[in-house]
Amino acid sequence: MQIGVPREIKSQEFRVGLTPASVRELVRRGHSVLIETQAGAAVGLPDAAYSAAGAMICGEAREIWSRADMIIKVKEPQAVERSMLRPGQILYAYLHLAPDREQAMSLIASGAVCIAYETITAAGGGLPLLAPMSEVAGRMSIQVAAASLEKPHGGMGLLLAGVPGVAPGHVAIIGAGVVGTNALQMAVGMGARVTILDTNVERLRQLDLIFGNRITTLSSSAHAVEKTVLSADAVIGAVLIPGAAAPRLVTRDMIARMKKGAVVVDVAIDQGGCFETSHPTTHAQPTYVIDGVIHYCVANMPGAVARTSTFGLTNATLGHAITIADKGWKRAMADDAHLRAGLNICEGHVTHEAVACALGEPYVPARDLLG
Repeated sequence: MQIGVPREIKSQEFRVGLTPASVRELVRRGHSVLIETQAGAAVGLPDAAYSAAGAMICGEAREIWSRADMIIKVKEPQAVERSMLRPGQILYAYLHLAPDREQAMSLIASGAVCIAYETITAAGGGLPLLAPMSEVAGRMSIQVAAASLEKPHGGMGLLLAGVPGVAPGHVAIIGAGVVGTNALQMAVGMGARVTILDTNVERLRQLDLIFGNRITTLSSSAHAVEKTVLSADAVIGAVLIPGAAAPRLVTRDMIARMKKGAVVVDVAIDQGGCFETSHPTTHAQPTYVIDGVIHYCVANMPGAVARTSTFGLTNATLGHAITIADKGWKRAMADDAHLRAGLNICEGHVTHEAVACALGEPYVPARDLLG
């Protein structure tokens, strides 16, 4: 199979879809790999390293999109990239379609086979291709919250760790999945006072066993969320419903009644966000203020630590990329229900139920298209 890796063109996105080590694995299995020049330069992966691994370096993205059977990317294709997709071509990337109708309709119209990293499942549960970036975003969320609380960045001038004789800041984390757990680790390590909420009491029990009286766990309800948000100095939105739009758990009214100079970090913004006042931002302009509350809603947080993120991501995505290339997408999907869960749009049909529901489009089970 001919595999193409274009340079990412989304604002402030420096990750790359394959590393030279990943290219080497694909080439040794008989596949050819086309890499757009400078695709990995921003993370210290020069064209020479890709060439040495067996890739062909292409000067223009259009050549890659026109020649490749499968496109491997990091972030969702931008409008100019979607215009180059063709029927039957495989797109393998993060897509986050539920809140992005414009992208979804373009992908439907393209007739391409669109596989989303974020909905591929695993035998033991969870979302293994989303997990490494969720780990990065969860850990980053506390860093950016701490920075945003500083007075020069518009915050209330609070040190999350506190100092002897001065109380630490209060961090509220909504959601105890991969993002929330990694945010929790960072916040506890920093010395903040932490409250974490989730509807899964068993998960809260596990965290209580690990962190003990260093944290407060709460069963999530509208009342618990409101009470905790209003007392917090920083709130991390870490909720996820695979494939679906994120629930808006924090209302505009709650935001208006929060402490002035407090910070909210919406890690769920890729799926529409869990704060009613959220809208996507970029690393170039990461924050905005509503009712005196600083909102950090960057839709590709891991892009800020692009080298770490690239290696973490490709470690997770390479195995399925090899399977698709070796078997072809139809056989690969037929053989693996977990990979099949990643098929979001295929040959003009929406093939993930939660995505179809969010978009209000007809749902066609992926099995119906496998022949």
